[in-house]
Amino acid sequence: MPRSLTPLPSSTLQHLIPQPRQIHEANIPTIQQSSSRELISPIPSIPTRVVLQQAIELHQHNTTLAPTGPPHSIEPESLSHFQPEPRPSSAALSPPSSLLPHSPEYRMFDQAHDLVIKNGQFTHVPPTGPGLDKLLENSMPDAFHDSLARHPPPKCHLGTRKEYISMITSWALGESEHKEPVLWMRGPFGIGKTAVAQSSAEALKPVDKLLATLFFSRSNSDRDDPRRVIPSIVYQITTLCESFAKVIDARVQKDRSLTTKSLETQFKELLVIPLSQIDAVANGLEGGVIIIDGLDECRGTAEQCEIIRIIATSARNKTTPFRWFITSRPEDPIIRTMNSTLISPVVHQIELPVSRNIDHEILLFLTHEFAKIRESHGLPESWPGEEVLALLVERGAGLWIYVSTIVRFIRDENSLGPEDQLRVVMEFIGDVSHKVEPSNPLAEMDFFYTLVMQRIPSNMLEMVKRIMLLHSMECIPSAIFRLLRISEEQLHRYCTFIQSVMELRATSPGPSSRKVLRLHFYHASFTDYLTDYSFQQIVAYGLHTLNYILYAKSFRLNVGTKSFEARSVPLLDAQQQNRSGY
Repeated sequence: MPRSLTPLPSSTLQHLIPQPRQIHEANIPTIQQSSSRELISPIPSIPTRVVLQQAIELHQHNTTLAPTGPPHSIEPESLSHFQPEPRPSSAALSPPSSLLPHSPEYRMFDQAHDLVIKNGQFTHVPPTGPGLDKLLENSMPDAFHDSLARHPPPKCHLGTRKEYISMITSWALGESEHKEPVLWMRGPFGIGKTAVAQSSAEALKPVDKLLATLFFSRSNSDRDDPRRVIPSIVYQITTLCESFAKVIDARVQKDRSLTTKSLETQFKELLVIPLSQIDAVANGLEGGVIIIDGLDECRGTAEQCEIIRIIATSARNKTTPFRWFITSRPEDPIIRTMNSTLISPVVHQIELPVSRNIDHEILLFLTHEFAKIRESHGLPESWPGEEVLALLVERGAGLWIYVSTIVRFIRDENSLGPEDQLRVVMEFIGDVSHKVEPSNPLAEMDFFYTLVMQRIPSNMLEMVKRIMLLHSMECIPSAIFRLLRISEEQLHRYCTFIQSVMELRATSPGPSSRKVLRLHFYHASFTDYLTDYSFQQIVAYGLHTLNYILYAKSFRLNVGTKSFEARSVPLLDAQQQNRSGY
Protein backbone atom coordinates (compact mmCIF):
# COMPACT_ATOMS: atom_id res chain seq x y z
CA MET A 1 0.00 0.00 0.00
CA PRO A 2 1.41 3.42 -0.92
CA ARG A 3 2.72 5.32 2.07
CA SER A 4 1.07 8.52 0.90
CA LEU A 5 -2.41 7.13 1.51
CA THR A 6 -3.71 7.09 5.07
CA PRO A 7 -6.34 4.40 5.68
CA LEU A 8 -9.51 5.32 7.45
CA PRO A 9 -9.63 4.19 11.09
CA SER A 10 -11.97 1.39 12.15
CA SER A 11 -14.33 3.72 13.97
CA THR A 12 -14.69 5.86 10.87
CA LEU A 13 -15.42 2.84 8.70
CA GLN A 14 -18.21 1.72 10.99
CA HIS A 15 -19.60 5.24 11.11
CA LEU A 16 -19.74 5.45 7.32
CA ILE A 17 -21.89 2.35 6.91
CA PRO A 18 -25.59 3.28 7.15
CA GLN A 19 -27.72 0.94 9.18
CA PRO A 20 -30.64 -0.62 7.29
CA ARG A 21 -34.07 0.45 8.41
CA GLN A 22 -36.77 -1.95 9.47
CA ILE A 23 -39.46 -1.99 6.82
CA HIS A 24 -42.96 -3.26 7.51
CA GLU A 25 -45.14 -4.34 4.64
CA ALA A 26 -48.30 -2.35 4.17
CA ASN A 27 -51.62 -4.13 4.16
CA ILE A 28 -52.38 -3.39 0.54
CA PRO A 29 -55.28 -5.06 -1.34
CA THR A 30 -54.24 -7.46 -4.09
CA ILE A 31 -55.47 -5.84 -7.27
CA GLN A 32 -53.66 -6.62 -10.50
CA GLN A 33 -53.40 -4.22 -13.38
CA SER A 34 -56.05 -4.37 -16.06
CA SER A 35 -54.84 -4.60 -19.62
CA SER A 36 -56.91 -1.60 -20.63
CA ARG A 37 -56.50 0.28 -17.35
CA GLU A 38 -60.29 0.74 -17.40
CA LEU A 39 -61.65 -2.08 -15.24
CA ILE A 40 -60.90 -0.43 -11.91
CA SER A 41 -63.61 0.18 -9.36
CA PRO A 42 -63.73 3.29 -7.15
CA ILE A 43 -62.60 1.68 -3.89
CA PRO A 44 -60.65 3.45 -1.14
CA SER A 45 -56.92 3.50 -1.90
CA ILE A 46 -53.61 4.14 -0.23
CA PRO A 47 -52.07 7.39 -1.54
CA THR A 48 -49.67 6.88 -4.43
CA ARG A 49 -46.83 8.62 -2.58
CA VAL A 50 -47.18 6.21 0.37
CA VAL A 51 -47.10 3.15 -1.87
CA LEU A 52 -44.17 4.57 -3.83
CA GLN A 53 -42.12 5.35 -0.75
CA GLN A 54 -42.75 1.87 0.64
CA ALA A 55 -41.78 0.36 -2.70
CA ILE A 56 -38.51 2.31 -2.76
CA GLU A 57 -37.65 1.43 0.83
CA LEU A 58 -38.49 -2.25 0.46
CA HIS A 59 -36.57 -2.39 -2.82
CA GLN A 60 -33.45 -0.95 -1.21
CA HIS A 61 -33.86 -2.89 2.03
CA ASN A 62 -34.13 -6.34 0.49
CA THR A 63 -31.81 -6.08 -2.51
CA THR A 64 -28.73 -8.29 -2.80
CA LEU A 65 -25.90 -7.66 -5.24
CA ALA A 66 -25.61 -10.02 -8.19
CA PRO A 67 -22.35 -11.91 -8.58
CA THR A 68 -21.45 -10.70 -12.04
CA GLY A 69 -23.63 -7.67 -12.70
CA PRO A 70 -22.63 -4.21 -13.89
CA PRO A 71 -21.79 -1.35 -11.48
CA HIS A 72 -23.31 -1.93 -8.01
CA SER A 73 -25.97 -4.24 -9.45
CA ILE A 74 -28.35 -6.28 -7.35
CA GLU A 75 -30.46 -9.36 -7.75
CA PRO A 76 -34.01 -8.52 -8.83
CA GLU A 77 -36.46 -8.42 -5.96
CA SER A 78 -40.18 -8.83 -6.30
CA LEU A 79 -42.37 -5.89 -5.51
CA SER A 80 -45.47 -7.78 -6.58
CA HIS A 81 -47.30 -7.19 -3.30
CA PHE A 82 -47.17 -3.47 -3.99
CA GLN A 83 -50.03 -3.23 -6.46
CA PRO A 84 -50.95 -0.19 -8.57
CA GLU A 85 -53.11 2.39 -6.87
CA PRO A 86 -56.74 1.82 -7.92
CA ARG A 87 -57.86 4.51 -10.30
CA PRO A 88 -61.34 6.03 -10.49
CA SER A 89 -63.52 4.20 -12.97
CA SER A 90 -63.47 5.65 -16.44
CA ALA A 91 -67.22 6.12 -16.16
CA ALA A 92 -66.60 8.73 -13.47
CA LEU A 93 -64.01 10.54 -15.56
CA SER A 94 -65.59 10.51 -19.00
CA PRO A 95 -68.97 10.57 -20.76
CA PRO A 96 -70.98 7.35 -21.14
CA SER A 97 -69.32 4.79 -23.38
CA SER A 98 -71.99 5.24 -26.01
CA LEU A 99 -70.80 8.82 -26.49
CA LEU A 100 -67.15 7.84 -26.99
CA PRO A 101 -66.55 6.65 -30.57
CA HIS A 102 -63.31 4.92 -29.58
CA SER A 103 -64.83 2.95 -26.70
CA PRO A 104 -65.57 -0.79 -26.85
CA GLU A 105 -69.17 -1.75 -27.50
CA TYR A 106 -69.34 -3.56 -24.17
CA ARG A 107 -67.62 -2.59 -20.94
CA MET A 108 -67.61 -4.72 -17.81
CA PHE A 109 -69.44 -3.12 -14.87
CA ASP A 110 -70.88 -0.50 -17.25
CA GLN A 111 -73.12 1.92 -15.27
CA ALA A 112 -72.55 -0.08 -12.08
CA HIS A 113 -72.53 1.85 -8.80
CA ASP A 114 -71.79 1.19 -5.12
CA LEU A 115 -69.44 -1.55 -6.30
CA VAL A 116 -66.53 -2.79 -4.18
CA ILE A 117 -64.06 -5.46 -5.32
CA LYS A 118 -62.01 -7.15 -2.61
CA ASN A 119 -58.90 -9.18 -3.42
CA GLY A 120 -59.73 -9.01 -7.11
CA GLN A 121 -57.60 -10.95 -9.58
CA PHE A 122 -57.36 -9.47 -13.08
CA THR A 123 -55.41 -11.31 -15.76
CA HIS A 124 -53.40 -9.12 -18.10
CA VAL A 125 -53.67 -10.35 -21.70
CA PRO A 126 -51.40 -8.32 -24.00
CA PRO A 127 -53.17 -7.16 -27.15
CA THR A 128 -52.13 -8.80 -30.41
CA GLY A 129 -52.50 -8.06 -34.09
CA PRO A 130 -50.47 -7.90 -37.31
CA GLY A 131 -49.80 -4.20 -36.81
CA LEU A 132 -48.47 -4.71 -33.29
CA ASP A 133 -46.33 -7.62 -34.48
CA LYS A 134 -44.82 -5.32 -37.10
CA LEU A 135 -44.20 -2.70 -34.42
CA LEU A 136 -42.40 -5.22 -32.21
CA GLU A 137 -40.21 -6.31 -35.11
CA ASN A 138 -38.98 -2.73 -35.40
CA SER A 139 -38.47 -2.21 -31.66
CA MET A 140 -35.54 -2.78 -29.32
CA PRO A 141 -36.96 -5.14 -26.65
CA ASP A 142 -33.45 -5.83 -25.34
CA ALA A 143 -33.31 -2.17 -24.27
CA PHE A 144 -36.39 -2.41 -22.02
CA HIS A 145 -35.77 -2.13 -18.28
CA ASP A 146 -36.89 -5.70 -17.59
CA SER A 147 -35.35 -7.44 -20.61
CA LEU A 148 -33.50 -10.73 -20.29
CA ALA A 149 -30.60 -9.28 -22.27
CA ARG A 150 -29.92 -6.77 -19.46
CA HIS A 151 -30.44 -9.23 -16.60
CA PRO A 152 -29.26 -8.62 -13.99
CA PRO A 153 -29.50 -4.88 -14.65
CA PRO A 154 -27.49 -2.29 -12.72
CA LYS A 155 -29.43 -0.96 -9.75
CA CYS A 156 -28.61 1.24 -6.80
CA HIS A 157 -27.34 -0.73 -3.83
CA LEU A 158 -29.02 -0.61 -0.44
CA GLY A 159 -28.65 2.84 1.09
CA THR A 160 -27.23 4.51 -2.03
CA ARG A 161 -28.52 7.29 -4.27
CA LYS A 162 -31.71 7.66 -2.25
CA GLU A 163 -31.62 11.44 -2.65
CA TYR A 164 -31.65 11.22 -6.45
CA ILE A 165 -34.26 8.46 -6.63
CA SER A 166 -36.53 10.47 -4.33
CA MET A 167 -35.97 13.60 -6.43
CA ILE A 168 -36.88 11.75 -9.63
CA THR A 169 -39.95 9.99 -8.25
CA SER A 170 -41.26 13.22 -6.69
CA TRP A 171 -40.98 14.90 -10.08
CA ALA A 172 -42.67 11.90 -11.73
CA LEU A 173 -45.63 12.13 -9.35
CA GLY A 174 -46.00 15.87 -9.84
CA GLU A 175 -45.09 16.53 -6.21
CA SER A 176 -41.86 18.40 -6.94
CA GLU A 177 -41.58 22.16 -7.20
CA HIS A 178 -40.18 21.54 -10.68
CA LYS A 179 -43.10 21.10 -13.07
CA GLU A 180 -41.18 20.84 -16.34
CA PRO A 181 -42.31 17.81 -18.38
CA VAL A 182 -38.73 16.85 -19.28
CA LEU A 183 -36.11 15.91 -16.67
CA TRP A 184 -32.50 15.60 -17.84
CA MET A 185 -29.90 14.00 -15.56
CA ARG A 186 -26.33 14.40 -16.80
CA GLY A 187 -23.10 12.97 -15.46
CA PRO A 188 -19.74 11.52 -16.59
CA PHE A 189 -19.25 7.89 -17.52
CA GLY A 190 -19.20 5.35 -14.72
CA ILE A 191 -20.97 7.55 -12.19
CA GLY A 192 -24.07 5.34 -11.98
CA LYS A 193 -26.66 7.09 -14.17
CA THR A 194 -28.04 3.80 -15.48
CA ALA A 195 -28.36 2.38 -11.96
CA VAL A 196 -30.33 5.44 -10.86
CA ALA A 197 -32.57 5.22 -13.93
CA GLN A 198 -33.18 1.49 -13.39
CA SER A 199 -34.01 1.92 -9.71
CA SER A 200 -36.32 4.82 -10.53
CA ALA A 201 -38.10 2.70 -13.14
CA GLU A 202 -38.61 -0.13 -10.67
CA ALA A 203 -39.94 2.31 -8.07
CA LEU A 204 -42.45 3.83 -10.51
CA LYS A 205 -43.65 0.55 -11.98
CA PRO A 206 -45.65 -0.66 -8.91
CA VAL A 207 -47.56 2.63 -8.69
CA ASP A 208 -48.61 2.45 -12.33
CA LYS A 209 -46.58 5.48 -13.43
CA LEU A 210 -44.06 3.83 -15.76
CA LEU A 211 -45.09 3.68 -19.42
CA ALA A 212 -41.89 2.85 -21.31
CA THR A 213 -38.12 2.58 -20.91
CA LEU A 214 -35.13 2.56 -23.24
CA PHE A 215 -31.60 1.82 -22.02
CA PHE A 216 -29.19 2.61 -24.84
CA SER A 217 -25.84 0.83 -25.19
CA ARG A 218 -23.45 1.65 -27.99
CA SER A 219 -21.55 -1.57 -27.37
CA ASN A 220 -24.72 -3.48 -28.33
CA SER A 221 -25.92 -2.93 -31.89
CA ASP A 222 -29.48 -3.93 -30.99
CA ARG A 223 -29.69 -1.20 -28.34
CA ASP A 224 -28.43 1.91 -30.13
CA ASP A 225 -30.63 2.29 -33.22
CA PRO A 226 -32.39 5.69 -33.40
CA ARG A 227 -34.84 4.36 -36.02
CA ARG A 228 -36.30 2.00 -33.43
CA VAL A 229 -36.74 4.52 -30.60
CA ILE A 230 -40.33 5.58 -31.35
CA PRO A 231 -41.59 2.05 -32.18
CA SER A 232 -40.03 0.80 -28.93
CA ILE A 233 -41.79 3.44 -26.85
CA VAL A 234 -45.10 3.01 -28.65
CA TYR A 235 -45.04 -0.78 -28.36
CA GLN A 236 -44.54 -0.66 -24.59
CA ILE A 237 -47.50 1.69 -24.22
CA THR A 238 -49.70 -0.65 -26.28
CA THR A 239 -49.07 -3.41 -23.73
CA LEU A 240 -50.56 -1.17 -21.03
CA CYS A 241 -53.48 0.47 -22.84
CA GLU A 242 -55.84 -1.62 -24.95
CA SER A 243 -57.59 1.36 -26.52
CA PHE A 244 -54.26 2.76 -27.67
CA ALA A 245 -53.17 -0.68 -28.90
CA LYS A 246 -56.25 -1.02 -31.11
CA VAL A 247 -55.61 2.35 -32.74
CA ILE A 248 -51.93 1.56 -33.33
CA ASP A 249 -52.64 -1.91 -34.70
CA ALA A 250 -55.09 -0.49 -37.24
CA ARG A 251 -52.74 2.34 -38.30
CA VAL A 252 -49.72 0.08 -38.83
CA GLN A 253 -51.82 -2.47 -40.72
CA LYS A 254 -53.04 0.31 -42.98
CA ASP A 255 -49.50 1.61 -43.59
CA ARG A 256 -46.80 -0.94 -42.78
CA SER A 257 -44.11 1.56 -43.77
CA LEU A 258 -44.78 3.79 -40.75
CA THR A 259 -41.85 2.28 -38.85
CA THR A 260 -39.49 3.28 -41.68
CA LYS A 261 -40.48 6.95 -41.72
CA SER A 262 -38.42 9.81 -40.30
CA LEU A 263 -38.30 10.21 -36.53
CA GLU A 264 -40.59 13.23 -36.66
CA THR A 265 -43.13 11.41 -38.84
CA GLN A 266 -43.02 8.33 -36.61
CA PHE A 267 -43.64 10.47 -33.54
CA LYS A 268 -46.63 12.17 -35.17
CA GLU A 269 -48.17 9.06 -36.76
CA LEU A 270 -47.54 6.62 -33.90
CA LEU A 271 -47.96 8.87 -30.86
CA VAL A 272 -49.54 12.27 -31.44
CA ILE A 273 -52.42 11.27 -33.74
CA PRO A 274 -53.30 7.98 -31.96
CA LEU A 275 -53.32 9.73 -28.57
CA SER A 276 -55.76 12.31 -29.93
CA GLN A 277 -58.19 9.48 -30.69
CA ILE A 278 -58.42 8.14 -27.13
CA ASP A 279 -59.01 9.56 -23.66
CA ALA A 280 -55.52 9.70 -22.13
CA VAL A 281 -56.86 10.44 -18.65
CA ALA A 282 -59.39 7.63 -18.61
CA ASN A 283 -56.80 5.21 -19.93
CA GLY A 284 -54.22 6.11 -17.29
CA LEU A 285 -51.70 7.68 -19.68
CA GLU A 286 -51.84 11.24 -18.36
CA GLY A 287 -48.56 12.02 -16.58
CA GLY A 288 -47.06 8.61 -17.36
CA VAL A 289 -43.25 8.49 -17.33
CA ILE A 290 -41.01 7.47 -20.23
CA ILE A 291 -37.36 6.85 -19.33
CA ILE A 292 -34.56 7.16 -21.91
CA ASP A 293 -31.19 6.24 -20.41
CA GLY A 294 -27.81 6.89 -22.05
CA LEU A 295 -29.03 9.06 -24.92
CA ASP A 296 -25.39 9.79 -25.79
CA GLU A 297 -25.02 6.09 -26.64
CA CYS A 298 -27.72 6.27 -29.31
CA ARG A 299 -26.13 6.00 -32.75
CA GLY A 300 -25.54 9.40 -34.35
CA THR A 301 -25.08 12.80 -32.74
CA ALA A 302 -27.62 14.43 -35.06
CA GLU A 303 -30.18 11.76 -34.18
CA GLN A 304 -29.60 12.30 -30.45
CA CYS A 305 -30.34 16.00 -30.80
CA GLU A 306 -33.35 15.35 -33.04
CA ILE A 307 -34.87 13.05 -30.43
CA ILE A 308 -34.51 15.82 -27.84
CA ARG A 309 -36.09 18.41 -30.15
CA ILE A 310 -39.05 16.17 -31.01
CA ILE A 311 -39.75 15.36 -27.36
CA ALA A 312 -39.34 18.96 -26.17
CA THR A 313 -41.52 20.33 -28.97
CA SER A 314 -44.29 17.88 -28.08
CA ALA A 315 -43.96 18.76 -24.40
CA ARG A 316 -44.11 22.49 -25.16
CA ASN A 317 -47.13 22.13 -27.45
CA LYS A 318 -48.75 19.54 -25.17
CA THR A 319 -49.39 17.09 -28.01
CA THR A 320 -48.47 14.18 -25.72
CA PRO A 321 -49.40 13.84 -22.03
CA PHE A 322 -46.16 12.25 -20.82
CA ARG A 323 -43.24 13.07 -18.55
CA TRP A 324 -39.84 12.32 -20.07
CA PHE A 325 -36.80 11.36 -17.97
CA ILE A 326 -33.55 11.42 -20.00
CA THR A 327 -30.00 10.62 -18.85
CA SER A 328 -26.76 11.16 -20.74
CA ARG A 329 -23.15 12.17 -20.48
CA PRO A 330 -22.64 15.94 -20.73
CA GLU A 331 -21.71 15.85 -24.42
CA ASP A 332 -21.50 19.26 -26.12
CA PRO A 333 -24.19 18.67 -28.79
CA ILE A 334 -26.65 17.46 -26.17
CA ILE A 335 -25.83 20.35 -23.84
CA ARG A 336 -26.32 22.92 -26.61
CA THR A 337 -29.64 21.37 -27.62
CA MET A 338 -30.95 21.17 -24.06
CA ASN A 339 -29.94 24.79 -23.40
CA SER A 340 -31.44 26.20 -26.60
CA THR A 341 -34.06 28.92 -26.31
CA LEU A 342 -37.03 26.80 -27.37
CA ILE A 343 -36.13 23.68 -25.41
CA SER A 344 -34.71 24.85 -22.06
CA PRO A 345 -38.06 26.20 -20.70
CA VAL A 346 -39.56 22.68 -20.65
CA VAL A 347 -36.45 20.94 -19.26
CA HIS A 348 -35.34 20.65 -15.65
CA GLN A 349 -31.67 19.69 -15.35
CA ILE A 350 -29.95 17.81 -12.53
CA GLU A 351 -26.32 16.76 -12.33
CA LEU A 352 -24.91 13.49 -11.03
CA PRO A 353 -21.30 14.50 -10.33
CA VAL A 354 -18.20 12.57 -9.34
CA SER A 355 -18.11 13.36 -5.63
CA ARG A 356 -16.28 12.18 -2.53
CA ASN A 357 -19.51 12.76 -0.64
CA ILE A 358 -20.58 9.24 -1.60
CA ASP A 359 -17.51 7.52 -0.11
CA HIS A 360 -19.73 5.95 2.54
CA GLU A 361 -21.95 4.48 -0.19
CA ILE A 362 -18.95 3.02 -2.02
CA LEU A 363 -17.65 1.58 1.25
CA LEU A 364 -21.03 0.00 1.86
CA PHE A 365 -20.96 -1.58 -1.60
CA LEU A 366 -17.41 -2.91 -1.15
CA THR A 367 -18.16 -4.28 2.32
CA HIS A 368 -21.16 -6.19 1.01
CA GLU A 369 -19.33 -7.52 -2.07
CA PHE A 370 -16.27 -8.72 -0.16
CA ALA A 371 -18.54 -10.41 2.38
CA LYS A 372 -20.10 -12.42 -0.46
CA ILE A 373 -16.70 -13.34 -1.89
CA ARG A 374 -15.46 -14.26 1.58
CA GLU A 375 -18.45 -16.52 2.19
CA SER A 376 -18.29 -18.28 -1.19
CA HIS A 377 -14.56 -19.02 -0.85
CA GLY A 378 -14.41 -19.79 2.86
CA LEU A 379 -12.06 -16.91 3.66
CA PRO A 380 -11.57 -15.58 7.20
CA GLU A 381 -13.68 -12.73 8.56
CA SER A 382 -10.59 -10.54 8.69
CA TRP A 383 -10.24 -10.61 4.89
CA PRO A 384 -9.63 -8.27 3.11
CA GLY A 385 -9.15 -5.90 6.06
CA GLU A 386 -10.26 -2.36 6.73
CA GLU A 387 -7.07 -0.86 5.32
CA VAL A 388 -7.73 -2.48 1.95
CA LEU A 389 -11.33 -1.24 1.91
CA ALA A 390 -10.19 2.26 2.80
CA LEU A 391 -7.61 2.22 0.02
CA LEU A 392 -10.13 1.07 -2.59
CA VAL A 393 -12.56 3.79 -1.48
CA GLU A 394 -9.74 6.32 -1.76
CA ARG A 395 -8.70 5.22 -5.25
CA GLY A 396 -12.32 5.01 -6.43
CA ALA A 397 -12.73 8.70 -5.59
CA GLY A 398 -16.48 8.64 -6.09
CA LEU A 399 -16.51 6.66 -9.37
CA TRP A 400 -18.73 3.58 -9.26
CA ILE A 401 -17.35 1.99 -12.42
CA TYR A 402 -13.87 1.84 -10.86
CA VAL A 403 -14.82 -0.11 -7.75
CA SER A 404 -17.33 -2.36 -9.53
CA THR A 405 -14.76 -3.34 -12.17
CA ILE A 406 -12.20 -4.05 -9.45
CA VAL A 407 -14.72 -6.28 -7.67
CA ARG A 408 -15.46 -8.23 -10.86
CA PHE A 409 -11.73 -8.73 -11.36
CA ILE A 410 -11.26 -10.04 -7.82
CA ARG A 411 -14.30 -12.32 -8.14
CA ASP A 412 -13.00 -13.94 -11.36
CA GLU A 413 -13.76 -17.65 -10.94
CA ASN A 414 -11.10 -18.65 -13.47
CA SER A 415 -8.25 -17.05 -11.56
CA LEU A 416 -6.08 -18.50 -8.81
CA GLY A 417 -8.59 -17.18 -6.31
CA PRO A 418 -9.75 -13.87 -4.82
CA GLU A 419 -6.72 -13.55 -2.56
CA ASP A 420 -4.35 -13.72 -5.52
CA GLN A 421 -6.53 -11.34 -7.56
CA LEU A 422 -6.60 -8.85 -4.69
CA ARG A 423 -2.81 -9.06 -4.47
CA VAL A 424 -2.61 -8.16 -8.18
CA VAL A 425 -4.95 -5.20 -7.61
CA MET A 426 -2.89 -3.92 -4.69
CA GLU A 427 0.31 -4.18 -6.73
CA PHE A 428 -1.42 -2.38 -9.58
CA ILE A 429 -2.51 0.46 -7.28
CA GLY A 430 1.01 0.73 -5.94
CA ASP A 431 2.45 0.93 -9.47
CA VAL A 432 0.09 3.62 -10.74
CA SER A 433 -0.22 5.68 -7.56
CA HIS A 434 2.81 7.76 -8.56
CA LYS A 435 1.45 8.22 -12.11
CA VAL A 436 -2.18 9.09 -11.39
CA GLU A 437 -3.57 11.29 -8.66
CA PRO A 438 -6.10 9.58 -6.36
CA SER A 439 -8.63 12.21 -7.44
CA ASN A 440 -8.42 11.07 -11.09
CA PRO A 441 -9.95 7.56 -11.22
CA LEU A 442 -10.89 8.07 -14.88
CA ALA A 443 -7.23 7.95 -15.90
CA GLU A 444 -6.63 5.04 -13.55
CA MET A 445 -9.35 3.06 -15.35
CA ASP A 446 -7.19 3.02 -18.49
CA PHE A 447 -4.28 1.63 -16.52
CA PHE A 448 -6.53 -1.05 -15.05
CA TYR A 449 -7.86 -2.04 -18.47
CA THR A 450 -4.24 -2.30 -19.56
CA LEU A 451 -3.59 -4.63 -16.64
CA VAL A 452 -6.48 -6.86 -17.75
CA MET A 453 -5.15 -7.04 -21.32
CA GLN A 454 -1.54 -7.63 -20.31
CA ARG A 455 -2.56 -10.66 -18.26
CA ILE A 456 -3.77 -12.47 -21.38
CA PRO A 457 -1.17 -15.13 -22.32
CA SER A 458 0.77 -14.05 -25.41
CA ASN A 459 -0.11 -17.24 -27.28
CA MET A 460 -3.82 -16.46 -26.84
CA LEU A 461 -3.79 -12.71 -27.40
CA GLU A 462 -4.43 -12.83 -31.16
CA MET A 463 -7.54 -14.98 -30.80
CA VAL A 464 -8.87 -12.80 -28.00
CA LYS A 465 -8.48 -9.79 -30.30
CA ARG A 466 -10.66 -11.45 -32.92
CA ILE A 467 -13.25 -12.51 -30.39
CA MET A 468 -13.50 -8.91 -29.22
CA LEU A 469 -14.55 -7.93 -32.74
CA LEU A 470 -17.74 -9.90 -32.13
CA HIS A 471 -18.94 -7.57 -29.40
CA SER A 472 -22.45 -6.17 -29.93
CA MET A 473 -23.35 -8.91 -32.44
CA GLU A 474 -25.73 -11.83 -32.23
CA CYS A 475 -23.94 -14.80 -33.73
CA ILE A 476 -24.98 -18.36 -34.48
CA PRO A 477 -22.54 -20.54 -32.49
CA SER A 478 -21.61 -22.74 -35.46
CA ALA A 479 -20.75 -19.63 -37.47
CA ILE A 480 -18.42 -18.36 -34.76
CA PHE A 481 -16.65 -21.68 -34.43
CA ARG A 482 -16.23 -21.92 -38.21
CA LEU A 483 -15.05 -18.33 -38.55
CA LEU A 484 -12.52 -18.50 -35.74
CA ARG A 485 -11.74 -22.21 -36.20
CA ILE A 486 -12.16 -22.98 -32.54
CA SER A 487 -14.52 -25.14 -30.50
CA GLU A 488 -17.15 -23.90 -28.06
CA GLU A 489 -14.97 -25.00 -25.16
CA GLN A 490 -12.04 -23.02 -26.56
CA LEU A 491 -14.23 -19.95 -27.07
CA HIS A 492 -15.28 -19.94 -23.43
CA ARG A 493 -11.67 -20.50 -22.38
CA TYR A 494 -10.48 -17.46 -24.33
CA CYS A 495 -13.27 -15.33 -22.91
CA THR A 496 -12.29 -16.13 -19.33
CA PHE A 497 -9.28 -13.84 -19.69
CA ILE A 498 -11.47 -10.79 -20.27
CA GLN A 499 -14.57 -11.66 -18.27
CA SER A 500 -14.01 -8.79 -15.85
CA VAL A 501 -14.77 -6.40 -18.72
CA MET A 502 -16.84 -8.52 -21.11
CA GLU A 503 -19.59 -11.15 -20.97
CA LEU A 504 -20.44 -14.05 -23.29
CA ARG A 505 -24.05 -15.20 -23.08
CA ALA A 506 -26.14 -17.73 -25.02
CA THR A 507 -29.73 -16.67 -25.74
CA SER A 508 -32.70 -17.67 -27.89
CA PRO A 509 -34.51 -14.67 -29.43
CA GLY A 510 -37.75 -16.65 -29.66
CA PRO A 511 -39.31 -20.01 -28.71
CA SER A 512 -38.53 -21.49 -32.13
CA SER A 513 -35.32 -19.57 -32.77
CA ARG A 514 -31.84 -20.99 -32.90
CA LYS A 515 -29.51 -20.28 -30.03
CA VAL A 516 -27.27 -17.29 -30.58
CA LEU A 517 -24.21 -16.08 -28.71
CA ARG A 518 -24.03 -12.49 -27.56
CA LEU A 519 -20.79 -10.91 -26.41
CA HIS A 520 -20.81 -7.42 -24.93
CA PHE A 521 -18.66 -5.12 -22.84
CA TYR A 522 -19.95 -4.30 -19.37
CA HIS A 523 -19.30 -0.60 -19.85
CA ALA A 524 -18.80 1.76 -22.77
CA SER A 525 -15.57 3.03 -21.18
CA PHE A 526 -13.84 -0.18 -22.31
CA THR A 527 -14.90 0.52 -25.90
CA ASP A 528 -13.44 4.01 -25.52
CA TYR A 529 -10.23 2.49 -24.22
CA LEU A 530 -9.90 0.10 -27.17
CA THR A 531 -10.31 2.88 -29.72
CA ASP A 532 -7.97 5.30 -27.96
CA TYR A 533 -4.51 5.85 -29.42
CA SER A 534 -2.84 5.30 -26.05
CA PHE A 535 -4.18 1.76 -26.07
CA GLN A 536 -2.04 0.94 -29.11
CA GLN A 537 1.01 2.41 -27.40
CA ILE A 538 0.49 0.67 -24.05
CA VAL A 539 -0.45 -2.82 -25.20
CA ALA A 540 0.97 -2.79 -28.75
CA TYR A 541 -2.34 -4.26 -29.81
CA GLY A 542 -2.24 -3.26 -33.44
CA LEU A 543 -5.99 -2.69 -33.70
CA HIS A 544 -5.35 0.49 -35.67
CA THR A 545 -3.10 -1.04 -38.32
CA LEU A 546 -4.52 -0.88 -41.83
CA ASN A 547 -4.70 -4.65 -42.25
CA TYR A 548 -6.56 -5.17 -39.02
CA ILE A 549 -9.05 -2.42 -39.81
CA LEU A 550 -9.66 -3.94 -43.24
CA TYR A 551 -10.16 -7.34 -41.64
CA ALA A 552 -12.58 -5.91 -39.10
CA LYS A 553 -14.56 -4.07 -41.77
CA SER A 554 -14.65 -7.17 -43.96
CA PHE A 555 -15.84 -9.16 -40.97
CA ARG A 556 -18.64 -6.75 -40.13
CA LEU A 557 -19.59 -6.25 -43.79
CA ASN A 558 -20.05 -9.96 -44.31
CA VAL A 559 -21.74 -10.86 -41.06
CA GLY A 560 -23.79 -7.72 -40.51
CA THR A 561 -25.20 -7.03 -37.09
CA LYS A 562 -27.54 -9.99 -36.85
CA SER A 563 -27.24 -13.77 -37.00
CA PHE A 564 -25.00 -14.88 -39.82
CA GLU A 565 -23.38 -17.80 -41.59
CA ALA A 566 -19.60 -17.66 -41.75
CA ARG A 567 -18.86 -19.34 -45.08
CA SER A 568 -18.83 -15.98 -46.88
CA VAL A 569 -16.18 -14.54 -44.56
CA PRO A 570 -12.56 -14.96 -45.70
CA LEU A 571 -10.59 -17.09 -43.25
CA LEU A 572 -6.97 -16.06 -42.84
CA ASP A 573 -4.40 -18.76 -42.30
CA ALA A 574 -1.40 -18.38 -40.03
CA GLN A 575 0.92 -17.38 -42.89
CA GLN A 576 -1.44 -14.60 -44.02
CA GLN A 577 -1.81 -13.41 -40.44
CA ASN A 578 1.94 -13.13 -39.98
CA ARG A 579 2.33 -11.19 -43.23
CA SER A 580 -0.42 -8.82 -42.13
CA GLY A 581 1.33 -8.06 -38.88
CA TYR A 582 -1.34 -9.48 -36.58
